[in-house]
Amino acid sequence: MDELDSAIVRQLQEDARQTNRDIARKVGIAPSTCLERIRLLRDRGVIRGYHADIDLASLNRGVRALVTAQVRPLSRAVIDTFQRSIAQLPEVLSVYVTAGSDDFLIEVTTPDIDALHAFLTDRLALRREIVGFRTSIVFRHLRKTTLEPLV
Repeated sequence: MDELDSAIVRQLQEDARQTNRDIARKVGIAPSTCLERIRLLRDRGVIRGYHADIDLASLNRGVRALVTAQVRPLSRAVIDTFQRSIAQLPEVLSVYVTAGSDDFLIEVTTPDIDALHAFLTDRLALRREIVGFRTSIVFRHLRKTTLEPLV
């Protein structure tokens, strides 16, 4: 990515609903050039989609937790199967395969603490491949919405 691509991506991260003409004006290029650059960014997989940022509480997901889990046996088949199946659960937002003492980091949202407890005891604790897990409740969450390329 060159500086122009980075500028276009920055504009899209700030507001993906702005028009191509507005983006072109802000980065100082012709609208046709901007449209072609955006198409190429999509084709190369730099832009993977456009998403709405939804307030979780408005979807009755007021409690957020991070769950670390260890699985056994530690094999590619177990890791892949667990990752796919756990990602399908409605409470799960994200699943990360990690290195270190934990094998997975699972981001979970539920309506309340009782629902989180039910998820942990009725969904996670009963899985045969899980040998242990720990849960941290998230009080606050801040996420960057505009990222710059690292040099």
